[in-house]
Amino acid sequence: MDNSTEVESLTEAEAKAEAARLAAAVNAANSAYHTRDEPEISDAEYDALKRRLIAIEARFPSLRGADSPIGKVGAAVAEGFDKVTHAVRMLSLENAFDPADVIDFDARVKSYLGIGDATRLTYTAEPKIDGLSLSLRYESGVLVQAATRGDGEVGENVTRNARTIADIPQLLADAPALLEVRGEVYMSHADFEALNLRQADHGEKTFANPRNAAAGSLRQLDAGITAARPLRFFAYAWGALSAPLSDTQMGTINRLKTLGFKTNPLTRLCDGPEAMIQHYRLIEAQRAVLGYDIDGVVYKVNDLALQRRLGFRSSTPRWAIAHKFSAELAWTRLEKIEIQVGRTGSLSPVARLSPVTVGGVVVSNATLHNEDYIAGRDSKGQPIREGRDIREGDWVQVYRAGDVIPKIADVDVSRRKDGSQPYVFPEICPECGSQAIREAGDSVRRCTGGLICPAQAVEKLKHFVSRGAFDIEGLGAKQVESFFADGWIRQPADIFTLRARFGSGLQQLKNREGWGEKSAENLFKAIDEKRHIGLARFIFALGIRHVGDSTAALLAAHFGSWTQLANTVRDAAPMSGPAWDELLAIDGMGTTTAASLVTSLTHSSDAKAVANLLEHVTPQDAQPRAPLDSAVAGLTIVFTGTLERMTRAEAKARAETLGAKVAGSVSAKTDILVAGPGAGSKAKKAADLGVRVIDEDAWLALAGTA
Repeated sequence: MDNSTEVESLTEAEAKAEAARLAAAVNAANSAYHTRDEPEISDAEYDALKRRLIAIEARFPSLRGADSPIGKVGAAVAEGFDKVTHAVRMLSLENAFDPADVIDFDARVKSYLGIGDATRLTYTAEPKIDGLSLSLRYESGVLVQAATRGDGEVGENVTRNARTIADIPQLLADAPALLEVRGEVYMSHADFEALNLRQADHGEKTFANPRNAAAGSLRQLDAGITAARPLRFFAYAWGALSAPLSDTQMGTINRLKTLGFKTNPLTRLCDGPEAMIQHYRLIEAQRAVLGYDIDGVVYKVNDLALQRRLGFRSSTPRWAIAHKFSAELAWTRLEKIEIQVGRTGSLSPVARLSPVTVGGVVVSNATLHNEDYIAGRDSKGQPIREGRDIREGDWVQVYRAGDVIPKIADVDVSRRKDGSQPYVFPEICPECGSQAIREAGDSVRRCTGGLICPAQAVEKLKHFVSRGAFDIEGLGAKQVESFFADGWIRQPADIFTLRARFGSGLQQLKNREGWGEKSAENLFKAIDEKRHIGLARFIFALGIRHVGDSTAALLAAHFGSWTQLANTVRDAAPMSGPAWDELLAIDGMGTTTAASLVTSLTHSSDAKAVANLLEHVTPQDAQPRAPLDSAVAGLTIVFTGTLERMTRAEAKARAETLGAKVAGSVSAKTDILVAGPGAGSKAKKAADLGVRVIDEDAWLALAGTA
């Protein structure tokens, strides 16, 4: 059933099937998030699933069975921890997603209490911390137990681990005889980044976001690991207690603070929904600079007597609601614009951001595409973002395209500082000082330094050893960067002289940090195995602009050998004449790609690097794709006009399987022109050049498919 189908239009049978599917999805998400600390879907996706299931169960109450996740909180506890039954259930919160939901919440509270619309109720508003819920039980001021939320009724006993968190007091002075303090364990952005660096340095698993890191750290069977992790705690609620702390929500929060707990300084009293929404926007605007993750704002009726009257639904209190942020968008500050230089010389602007969580992932960088995008225009000069440019220091709205690549959606010019200056895109390569030019029709400015540019050189080397190219086992991007930084390799040919230069003597590969005699020898052997390589892989590995793996395969199939390709490219250097025409005649080869190929292999600094490489590597001839006795094997065929018994694509494929080369235009090297009705200029050129011209029937007979 399509999620877009309105619930009101579902039949009961359709609703039953849909409810079962949704319940399974919600239960799976609960288990992933609460039990394994490995969320599989975003908060927004989870909320959408749950809202739809609630709507279906509301319309068809008979479908709500005992196993429905609606009315349940969290998930079962993980094995390895003792179970703790909460004296007072730890509930979840109803969600609001826009201002209208907040206004409706206020109206429902008043309606339930029988209070007129004109009466103003006071609410607390506080950031909703994105961490792991924890309940702390104190008896006579002594911490005796700490438990996770679990499924709301039964949690995990993590007392030993909780005792290692500095924000959690071990002893309370002047506290009730029994007090359960509830709050959130979390990790700051700075601590999260430092932890991941340590994990990576030790070859251990890194965490996707601070919430996962906090949850995984608290739920360690070894409390020593938890103690080594930088966990923090905010208190914001309570469970069982022998005497009230105050008669208001805000008063209780203040009392917890005096007892020694950290409480959130952004908690405010709000007089009605308008003030609540205003504070929500204030917190949202500060989200990027808080230094920890939040995913919304929680509103609670301030008067505890009214809270008691309002009571609870099955799994949520009537007196509280969580106003959630969008999972895909977040505002943060653009600290700096930096330029990265790619292997083709492209100058790519990158936004360095104040870290912010977007869609469950901490984002600190985002692409800015090119200089036009920064200036507020598209490639055709038309305004984007209503012409608003992007500057260093701006507040920008970040999103994750396809939940993968962080990008900037908008900029808030109202928060731009006085004296802010438009960003001036460099015309000089920041890596080598060469001119960076932008050719007509190109949206990207490019460094002209070639291999003298260290950024281009190292990126070309990383491409050279990539999976689709030479794919040398043991020599990946990290090793290339290290060898390049130390001056061991500067161009591809240097890879094949590593054994001669660093296999013996004082400076040996086996003596480098992270290497040993066996790993060094394995690398040398892996390099030697690639001294003979297929022609298509060789061409692709050169990293020529516009020549990807498919074009490399096309060139290999057409020319068959590196010698034939190199000779043709050499003769095509003036970008005119028969050799140039032959390049352009290759089916799928355009002028831009042909020019890039010729320039790279004849005029640029890359040509010398290729010559050096060929002293150590032998490209293997491409294997013919058909038996030599095929009637068209080795011939160059051009198709033109309308074919009536097969499509043009089918005809080309058939020719290639028979070993023919298919070209896109007629030249002196064309052997056959297959001309259907409407052949036009190609037929005339073939006649002028004396090229054999046949019709579709003759082609089918020749191809053996008549």
